[in-house]
Amino acid sequence: MMIYKKSFYPWLLVAMLCVVGCLNYLDRMMITTMRSSILEEIPMTEAQFGLLTSVFLWIYGIASPFAGYLADKFNRSRVIIGSLLIWSLVTWLTSQASNFEELLLARALMGISEACYIPAALALIVEYHPGNTKSTATGIHIGGVYIGQSLGFIGGWIAETHTWHYAFSIFGIIGVTYAFILMFLLKDKRNDLTDSAAEITTKQSINLGEAFKSLFSNRAFNLVLFIWGLAGAVSWMVNGWLPTYYKEKFNLSQTEAGIYSTVYFFTAMLLGVILGGAMADLWAKRNKNARILLPAIGFLVAVPGVIIASYTGLVWVTVIGFILYAFTRPFIDANMMPILERMIDKRYLATGYGILNFCSCIIGGIGIYAAGVLRDAHVNLSAIFQIAGLTMVICAFALFSLVTKSSNKS
Repeated sequence: MMIYKKSFYPWLLVAMLCVVGCLNYLDRMMITTMRSSILEEIPMTEAQFGLLTSVFLWIYGIASPFAGYLADKFNRSRVIIGSLLIWSLVTWLTSQASNFEELLLARALMGISEACYIPAALALIVEYHPGNTKSTATGIHIGGVYIGQSLGFIGGWIAETHTWHYAFSIFGIIGVTYAFILMFLLKDKRNDLTDSAAEITTKQSINLGEAFKSLFSNRAFNLVLFIWGLAGAVSWMVNGWLPTYYKEKFNLSQTEAGIYSTVYFFTAMLLGVILGGAMADLWAKRNKNARILLPAIGFLVAVPGVIIASYTGLVWVTVIGFILYAFTRPFIDANMMPILERMIDKRYLATGYGILNFCSCIIGGIGIYAAGVLRDAHVNLSAIFQIAGLTMVICAFALFSLVTKSSNKS
């Protein structure tokens, strides 16, 4: 088809994947905004509710390296479509849950199916954007993810106006429908008829053991893994408990807390990830380390936002503080895949990102569950957010040290 030969297809690809990324995070995040509605029907402890997200993250993380390997080994567009189809079916299946055990099983299945998406999608995007647009394209796609997160309040709203079952059912059906549409539109870059037979043979010969050996023997990759793991812990601690924090500290309704913790918050993240990608691409024309330095600066700017937001008793100051965090923290998200591409053998790009996801999700899941346990022990969430702020300082200095390691990789 001629559409795949047009110069606009790389951006059409980003637009199509933005929708998938939106559904990916909406389906996983909206459970946090319908907490009260679920607890009214299925009683559980705070730790058990936290476990619903933690189990998702742990399973998602464990599956991610193997999911990335599938995207390096096989057709990335087919992996993306298959992932969307299966997790959408699981989303619908979640609407049928009637007890804690069934909810937990559904979240575990969602973790497996969603794990295949992000490594394949980001690897496909940088293949179509090999030059000065890679951070911008990646940032726009992650922006789609943030839109999904910002729409998470819809889950709480639907749960209050209808039922929480209805919310999962509707979005499951939407995802299945979109998966069938993408079967006709989404293609790998080699379908552009420019790939050589040698490149296809190389793709087919990729070995998981060799990929792991290549990646873990690379010191720069191990440092990137450390940074991404800590960044993931920060994100999930804040994102997973922010609706509850607003609701309890400021005595808000479930819908109001959902709006404060998603609409304002993820709108700022959307602007931050897109501008973070564009600024990095622009700066990279003059400074080869721009895609590393900008996220480090972003972390340092985000820290006072989180600290102030966790100390104040004024809701508007809390909102501003978390908006500052939400705007600058995503600079790393727009630039992580371009950073990774610079550091490792490109044959293992999706596998490498899958390993990053593994580290991030395992640590993030532990953080969320630990926060639930601490809440059961009557520990204030403010302390959790302050720890998250200090963790970002470590991330920033680790990124600065990565600049030196990257000098020989340029």
